Order: sequence, then structure tokens, then C-alpha cells
Amino acid sequence: DDDIFSSAFCENSEKLINVHLFALAAKYYSLSNLGVCTPLEDVLEALKGDSEGATGIKPDEFMNNKKSHEVQVMSELVDSIANYCGIKQVIDIGSGKGYLSSFLSMQYNLKVYGIDSSSSNTNGAHERNRKLKKHWRAYQSRGKKNLKTQSLEKANDTPVESEISCKTISEELLNNANSLQNQGQVIIQDLVPSSCGFTQMATLETNTETEADLVTDTQSHETKHSEEILAILNVLPADAVEDFSSSHYNCGELREEEKIQRKMTALKTKARKSSESNLYFPLTCCITAETELGDIITDLEDCMMVGLHTCGDLAANTLRIFTAKPEIKAVCSVGCCYHLLSEQFENQEECHDQVWGFPMCQYLKDKGWCCGRNARMSACLALDRVAVGQMLPTESLFYRAVLQVIVEEIYGVTKSDRHVGKTFSKSSSFVDYVRRSLKKLELDDSKLPDSCIMDYYEKYKHRMNELEAFNMLKVILAPCIEVLILLDRLCYLKEQENIAWSGLVKLFDPVKSPRCYAVIALKNQSC
Repeated sequence: DDDIFSSAFCENSEKLINVHLFALAAKYYSLSNLGVCTPLEDVLEALKGDSEGATGIKPDEFMNNKKSHEVQVMSELVDSIANYCGIKQVIDIGSGKGYLSSFLSMQYNLKVYGIDSSSSNTNGAHERNRKLKKHWRAYQSRGKKNLKTQSLEKANDTPVESEISCKTISEELLNNANSLQNQGQVIIQDLVPSSCGFTQMATLETNTETEADLVTDTQSHETKHSEEILAILNVLPADAVEDFSSSHYNCGELREEEKIQRKMTALKTKARKSSESNLYFPLTCCITAETELGDIITDLEDCMMVGLHTCGDLAANTLRIFTAKPEIKAVCSVGCCYHLLSEQFENQEECHDQVWGFPMCQYLKDKGWCCGRNARMSACLALDRVAVGQMLPTESLFYRAVLQVIVEEIYGVTKSDRHVGKTFSKSSSFVDYVRRSLKKLELDDSKLPDSCIMDYYEKYKHRMNELEAFNMLKVILAPCIEVLILLDRLCYLKEQENIAWSGLVKLFDPVKSPRCYAVIALKNQSC
């Protein structure tokens, strides 16, 4: 109850007087408690029915635990959405080094364009794919060996079943789109309340081969298997990654002749590669809400957009592009870095042509809602990690707080465009930290003796516990602020007339990956 929770603060001073009540209120308004999320299991069931997921590579063998978890879960969902919509092209916005893109391409046989603003990331993706080719060869080699073993073990007992099983396993390894199972019909309206309007029904194709056909096919399977393996190895050959855009291409600043020249180059590349399919193409380009994807991807077709931890405004712009472009049939976006969002009502300056990251929905725009940078910074904190004992870096936060006092009192600087960054991990002491930080801020540290620096440290060190308590309150409040940002994006999608269904889905384990919620939407089939 709002009246009960408001008593956590003093009516006159507005100071916090009941921490327990404050924590309960924060939990009450967290996303996990509001009942607005659609369970991932329900989404997958509605999209895929009883079909089995692809088998093959395991991302944990060439990614860290966090990235492996994210890529494996999200790629399965993306593949399910792509199959439901009948599309084979995926655009990965903010693709970074291509972890998700390359996995979607290899594991699920999708043609993926990974777009990132950093040319160093694009180059890194190129090198990473070269290394992944080795892993893919190893997996295929192991798969062939296991396949033979399984076939020999079952040959005497049930020869027909063995041959059918053999064919099924190999087809899964080769990411064949056909399935041996009759997957039946899936009615997506069971996924969410009927008010969402998502009542389209998808009938998945069934395999009509008879058992006799399967037996005939598997008799020649052993001969064809090596050829199929070689074909799969061409999914990500070391020289197949085309970096269509070099770092000097900037979507917002391209002249007309540059666009024409780039289009011609891309078309020539497409013609040369016309015999290849299901590749991962990293592209270097800065994406804005006005970006024309057709200028970047010349063979743009019906596709879906994805984004794994798209930073700041990029998450909002991904949703805007999705709603504006008829070729994009679905979107799955997991945002991050809320502190980098631009806010329409944060400053009093009028910028009518500016496209803001927050708010997106008309309701909050009409309210003139503003979070502010401090609140957005808090939204980035990880309550679930703190809850399992991964405590906040109190000492580094204390160093940073005292540094701010020094900079304000000694240098008279209250605002700077420069950042200290990860100076704490490189510093041997507080004095060393301050001197390194002042250099980064381009402030003269020669007028500040070591004794003066240590005086500031001694003056405030007894308040370190206060700082820790304050930051714990920020952590408790973090989910509430994240709720506001995510619901704003969901409401924006609900306001669009061409959206069949949209929802928030918790994809990841929040301890492994704190930014774990995906905004998902599918367009009406007529759009």
C-alpha cells in the first residue's frame, strides 16, 4: 500500500526513518513481484511446441561462464522466434566481438549481420571466427565418431531404429531445418492474456517421409556424411567474414556518393558470395534511430533484430527501428548501461529534433518524467549478486568519494567530461590513486603534497561505514528504477498498432548476468 510505504520517510524532513519498510517497498515494486513478465518456458513452448533444440557446439568451451550462459539461452529463443516467423536473416545490433552472432550462424544455420560502431570489435570478430573454425572442425569430427559408435551398438538389436536415430542425430548436428518429429500446431494466444491480441496460429511443417524412405536414405548416409561435414565447415571459413564497412564509415555523415560507392561494393561482394549462405558478416556502423538498414545491408529481407546488452540509447533505437521498418518482423533486445541513456526532461534545454533514450512511451512523456543520472547509475547495480555475498567494492567507492571532495575543494572543479576509469585496480595506495586520477582529469597534482592527500583520507575514513550503508540502499532501490525503464520500453511497443505481441521475459540467471530482462515483440503477420 502506497500510504504504508510512504511512512518509511519522515513527513516533515522527508528523511528515511524506517529502512525495513523501505526495503519491503522496493521489493514490492520490483519486476519479479509485479507479475508483468512472461516466463521464458511459456514463450519457447508457444513458439516451438514439442520440438527439440539443436545439438552441437557448447559455447562454454570458448566463452567465459557469463557469456556462455547468455549466448546459449538467447540464441535458443532467437532461433525459435525466427522459425515461428519463417525468417532466416538476423541483424545483431551492437554485436561487439560477435559471440551471439557467430553462435546463431553456426548452431542454428541463420544468416547474421552483426553491426557494431567499433572497428576494433569488428576486427576482433574476424579473428575470433578464424579460431572458431578450429572448434567447429573438432566438434564435427567428434560428432562423426560418436555417430559411428552409436550406430554399431544398436545395429544388431534394432537396425531400422538405429538408422533412423543415426540420421536424426546427424541432421541435428548439421542444423538441418527439417525435423523427423511431427511438431503439430502451436497456438501462441495461450502464451499471454487475450488482451494482447496475439492470436495468430502457426502450423509447423511436418516430415512426410515414410520409414522405408528413411531406411533407404540411411544406407547411403555413411558415404554422404563426410561431404556434409565439409559443407558445414564452410559455415564460418576464415576468409568468409566480410567487413563491408571500414572504420571511416559513419552512418550519420555519409555523403551521397559514398553511399552509392559502398552499395556497389556490397553488391559486388554479394554476387561473389552468392553461392554461400548462413554466414556471419560483421559490419562497422554507428546505429541511430534514423539509420536506414537497407543502406548497410543490400540484401535486406524479412528478418529479426536482436541485441545482447545494447548500451544506453542503442536499446531504445533498436526498438524504434523495429517498429518503423516493415522488413523487421520481430525483435529481442536486452539493454544495459542505463546511466548512458539520454533523457528528454533531464535538462531544461529545448531540443525538438533530438531522439531521446528515455522516456519512450507517450504516457511518461506526457508526465514529463525524469530519472536523473544518479538514479540511472543506481539502476545498473546488481542486487542479486549482493544478496549471494558478492559485496560492493566499498574501498574503491570510498576512494572515489574522497577524490571528489579533493577535486572540488582544491581545484574548484564540480563537473568534468573526463573520467577516472579503473584507476583503483592499478593503484598501490590512496596517494597513488589520487595522483593517477588527477593526471587523467588533467589537473596539476604538483601543488598537492602527499601529506595533504592523506589528511583528506584520515578526515573521512571513519565515515566509510556510512558510505557502505548508503550504497546498500541504492542497491535495494536498483530494481525499482530498472522497472521504470523497462516498462517504458514495453509500453512504447504496446502503443504501436503493428505489434501482434510484446512482453518482458527474464532470460538469464541474474547472479550470472544482472541485466537479464529481454524486451520481445512480434509484428502482425500482415505487416
